[in-house]
Amino acid sequence: MSAPPAHGSFAVDAVAFWSPTLPGWSHARAAFRDEEAPLATPVKRPAPDLLAAAERRRAPDTVALALEVAAAAVRASGRDAQSLPSVFASTHGDLAVSDYMCATLASSPTLISPTKFHNSVHNAAAGYWTIATGCREASSALTAFDASFAAGLLEAASQCSADDRAVLLVAFDVEASGALASVAASVGLLACALVLAPSAGANSIVAIDWELARERVAAPAPRSAAARSLAGNAMSGALPLLEAIATADRGGAPLALPLAPSLALRLTAHALVATEARS
Repeated sequence: MSAPPAHGSFAVDAVAFWSPTLPGWSHARAAFRDEEAPLATPVKRPAPDLLAAAERRRAPDTVALALEVAAAAVRASGRDAQSLPSVFASTHGDLAVSDYMCATLASSPTLISPTKFHNSVHNAAAGYWTIATGCREASSALTAFDASFAAGLLEAASQCSADDRAVLLVAFDVEASGALASVAASVGLLACALVLAPSAGANSIVAIDWELARERVAAPAPRSAAARSLAGNAMSGALPLLEAIATADRGGAPLALPLAPSLALRLTAHALVATEARS
């Protein structure tokens, strides 16, 4: 069996983003370009149309976030959700549900809610997505602590290259709560989604070259004030690449995202068209 490639490239056909102060890629792109300020009054959370009203009310924040950006990215790409393999990345999963599970197991284990238990698994959002869209393609859910976005991107890029087909990447994290907040730091809600394609097409926004490098690197700091305001979220590792995509028409230096103590994912974004605010 041959070793997996240590470099490659892919096109980004669509980007989606959501945070309470930047609810949508058009808002986020403008803010990352220092052309617009984040909302002064944050939005509470998204309400994805994929779910019926009753399901939207019951769905945890992780599911609402993931489905909101996944649907927006697929819609902007012009592709069929049923045809896309997917990779879902989250540093901590649903911390509120996990805190509830731990507290209830410690105090009244027989009172565990079946619905809460159902939503406690790390691939809950992926499951909701595939059921809601009727997608039967492969779906992965992963975590790599602080490197979760970089690991998810590498997984999606590798699948895109190996299978020569488009892949949906969804990354999200929510606010830490309860006792877990002392060991799992995360503030606010943040989610993004990218549709990766093996080669550039009519809808492609940027092309990205990637390579693995055996080196120790520090996580790059967000450049814009808007991105810095979101840096407390556990998925903030996505922000430097999103800034690079938003400003690709201005050029920019390559990025290096840490994957492990002595392994980095190097990325270089090249604008294919004017970076439009498609979401």
